[in-house]
Amino acid sequence: MPRPGQVLGLVGTNGIGKSTALKILSGKLKPNLGRHDNPPDWEDVIKHFRGSELQNYFTKILEDDLKAIVKPQYVDQIPKAVRTPDKSVKGLLQGRASLGNLDQILDVLELRHLLERDVNQLSGGELQRFAIGTVCVQKADVYMFDEPSSYLDVKQRLAAARIIRSLLKSTNYVIVVEHDLSVLDYLSDYICVLYGRPAVYGVVTLPHSVREGINIFLDGHIPTENLRFREESLTFRLSEGADDFVTDRSRAFNYPKMEKTLGNFKLRIDKGDFTDSEIIVMMGENGTGKTTFCKMLAGALKPDGTQKVPDMKISMKPQTITPKFDGTVRQLFFKKIRSMFLSPQFQTDVVKPLKLDDFIDQEVKNLSGGELQRVAIVLALGIPADIYLIDEPSAYLDSEQRIIAARVIKRFIMHAKKTAFIVEHDFIMATYLADRVIVFDGQPGVNAHANTPESLLTGCNAFLKNLDVTFRRDPTNYRPRINKLNSQLDQDQKLNGNYVRFPFPRRFILETSHC
Repeated sequence: MPRPGQVLGLVGTNGIGKSTALKILSGKLKPNLGRHDNPPDWEDVIKHFRGSELQNYFTKILEDDLKAIVKPQYVDQIPKAVRTPDKSVKGLLQGRASLGNLDQILDVLELRHLLERDVNQLSGGELQRFAIGTVCVQKADVYMFDEPSSYLDVKQRLAAARIIRSLLKSTNYVIVVEHDLSVLDYLSDYICVLYGRPAVYGVVTLPHSVREGINIFLDGHIPTENLRFREESLTFRLSEGADDFVTDRSRAFNYPKMEKTLGNFKLRIDKGDFTDSEIIVMMGENGTGKTTFCKMLAGALKPDGTQKVPDMKISMKPQTITPKFDGTVRQLFFKKIRSMFLSPQFQTDVVKPLKLDDFIDQEVKNLSGGELQRVAIVLALGIPADIYLIDEPSAYLDSEQRIIAARVIKRFIMHAKKTAFIVEHDFIMATYLADRVIVFDGQPGVNAHANTPESLLTGCNAFLKNLDVTFRRDPTNYRPRINKLNSQLDQDQKLNGNYVRFPFPRRFILETSHC
């Protein structure tokens, strides 16, 4: 039930009907009211929804009185869909601009330096910002955004959220599907939760307030209907004695101060150290050298000069995953990580929670993005190593899978007494995973700097100060929530220098309770 002048957020697992719901609301798909053998015509559909807000909505669609624009989920397909002779970013944006806000869009979404480039030359993050910009410059009655934060860093996600909210008028509708719960929280005015069984059925709840809707999704229980749709409840709590067993400094390893020049880009890295059973999360904008740092640790790139990285066994999950293996997922695991895959402990801790049984006998080349991501995480953790480098583990995963994947990684690193360096842009996942953080600053793509690893509290404070964003903690399940810009809490926290308002000296733990 979209409401004019408000942002409706949709949250739920993949394959449960969120994109289908957007197609229905945009008029591209006619609801069949369950009569797939004998589909109703539009008259019957409108009659069915008589007395609800949807009656007016579908009537306007039928009379062509409602223009709907959709930002698609898979932005990497956009270059293939462009049919105009002029494929430059400038030509495509100017050809669609009808709201008079083009300059603002170019500045906020950082598109100005891409204007002369063709769309088929854009990276994933650039395509995402271009797709959001293309929708936001057009005059329409309904704006729909399917996963607008994919490929974007934290700063870009918040910039996109502000631009999307700037479209709101008392007469138009904005609907957003989003898996980053902190961005969804920041964007939405109310939320509908989708639950069910992926690829089988989906059910949409009645609208809830933003906080209540996200908490219902995490809890897996709808109190108004007394209905439980997930066996376990996902809550964040603060472990009281966690620091004592994490920081065993007797097993500390070091890497030196380093520099790396790649064309016009220069990265300076401060020296740092790490221990067993520790996860260090790298925080920074896209283009500040996080992946370059991972490659240097892995030995794939050599530092400038005579400095050397300690020689250690490395397992790396890259940022982009390209399936090249001819065969099934099971065959891939038997070839690459046979002994670990056959280990009952590894099955219990890693394979089963990630629900790989659903597609274990499918061809690797036929897998979706989310399925490939889970396979890549299992492969990376299945290779015996001293250091695990995991680049953007939450990409393509839905909200529920992100939390499960983060829990799997954390449990594995703690039990195996190894070290992990993780690049992550989902702030909830980053703060949950991190024991310490490395903050990357500087000018993206030109001159960047990696600070020495620091505590979660000081690192998050420094990172969020650069972004001019503050976070608080939800009193029910302790998840991080973004404060609205210039709200009372936002101003108070900035005044006190507390950009993260968690009782944060303790480690951040994700707890699941079976009901």
